[in-house]
Amino acid sequence: MVAIYDTTLRDGTQGEGISLSCADKIRIARRLDELGIAFIEGGWPGSNPKDAEFFSRARDLSWRASIAAFGSTRRKGVAPEDDANLRALLAVDAPVCTIFGKASTLHVREVLRASLDENLQMIEDSVAFLRAGGRRVIFDAEHFFDGYGADATYAVEAVRAAARGGAEVAVLCDTNGGSLPWDVERIVAAVGESAGIPLGVHCHDDSGCGVANSLAAVTAGAVHLQGTINGYGERCGNANLCAVIPGLQLKLGQRAVAGNLAELCEVSRYVAEVANRAPIDQMPYVGKSAFAHKGGVHVAAMRRDETSYQHITPAAVGNRSRVVVSELSGRGNLVALAEEANLPVAAGEVAHVLDEVKALEAQGFSFDAAEASVALMLSRQLASYRPPFSLIDYTVVVEHRAGLGTFAEATVKIDVGGERLHTAAEGNGPVEALDRALRKALLPAFHEVADIALIDYKVRIIDSDHGTGAVTRVLIDTRAHDREWTTVGASANIIEASWLALSDSYEYGIGVAVAAVAEVPQKVAKGRA
Repeated sequence: MVAIYDTTLRDGTQGEGISLSCADKIRIARRLDELGIAFIEGGWPGSNPKDAEFFSRARDLSWRASIAAFGSTRRKGVAPEDDANLRALLAVDAPVCTIFGKASTLHVREVLRASLDENLQMIEDSVAFLRAGGRRVIFDAEHFFDGYGADATYAVEAVRAAARGGAEVAVLCDTNGGSLPWDVERIVAAVGESAGIPLGVHCHDDSGCGVANSLAAVTAGAVHLQGTINGYGERCGNANLCAVIPGLQLKLGQRAVAGNLAELCEVSRYVAEVANRAPIDQMPYVGKSAFAHKGGVHVAAMRRDETSYQHITPAAVGNRSRVVVSELSGRGNLVALAEEANLPVAAGEVAHVLDEVKALEAQGFSFDAAEASVALMLSRQLASYRPPFSLIDYTVVVEHRAGLGTFAEATVKIDVGGERLHTAAEGNGPVEALDRALRKALLPAFHEVADIALIDYKVRIIDSDHGTGAVTRVLIDTRAHDREWTTVGASANIIEASWLALSDSYEYGIGVAVAAVAEVPQKVAKGRA
């Protein structure tokens, strides 16, 4: 088994735009613990009060994982017992202390301004001091691969110094992220023959090889692997554990987590949500697009054999296959989508929807990410389908009043089962006002609307050369319980584009995602302006 060491809470937060509160860090750590990560690094207690608070709170909780505190070797010319950083590591009572030290002669001479021998003594003394304090110690050999290229003998001596001090593993760090897989594999194999200590690896992704370098190190004998969820981290990020872990388990046959690998997709999204980061759709294994199929030839093959265009079974990591529909799609894409939604759509009706998709995309719509809108288009072909509501009219007013600022008010008239409903609501902007007015009208008839929440609203200008008269595309992401869906609207009028996406979102949530397709003896078509 390869021991996975997660440093999302420390190295991951060094990425631009990422900041976690202490409560956020505890929440993420608990989820990582449930996944079965071996080591969870909580932060650097000697650097800020928030990280010290994390360890104080973590001390009162039970963990399957080993909680690690991060720090550096002692300062030049300071005894270990007098070094504030080392004392802070002992003070937080974390069972594991991870300290970094220099393995590069360049950094020893130019950054630390220390002698080479003094640096080796700093490493050994610091590890031994923490071991004497009853802690397990992991040594991160910083800038190891660059240092090895400049002076291989000295880089290995830094690892041996940590071994003499009592470290349980020496982690070879590709700190600048510029190494390539074949070099990492060669160096890890060579160092493993003489280091006298188990080896790990810590890779950054500056050359786009963070995951590949990590896996190459394991094939060369590394037994400990560091990284972050979703690859968060400084500059280009760290090795992405959401790709490393399934690579280890599904490709190399190495056990990496004690929990269920099928939870990985949910963990990725959970961490992104807590960190207030948009999920990366194209991320390997766990991204929304990781198993999305758009080309007609691909979809046709997938309908015959799902392994034809997928390298693993998506469910192994908690993901699923998706069929994407666009003007480039064939009928097979729509047939597959209809089958997935259990819609008995005839071949002629599929052809009609495909023509509609192509026509709408020429107007500025894009259905790549808007599966729910396509599912509704297919549903509307059924003689048995009846939309839960239909629009009569709406009005949106945006006003600025002296002393009161700007606000919006929307009125909506809809038909629900033959009953005309007329509601009004205010909002911070016109779309929020429309949303509130529509929810207000629907809620008495459809209690499930209370569980429907709009989670993202995206706008894109299609033909920017038309200035303020350009066509606007609106995508709305919606969630109810554990289901999410996306709808699309497009128009030269941003309010109309928003309404089209908004109304589809609620129609899908009520009529398809929650209540399924209603059975009525007539076909009701919904047109688009």
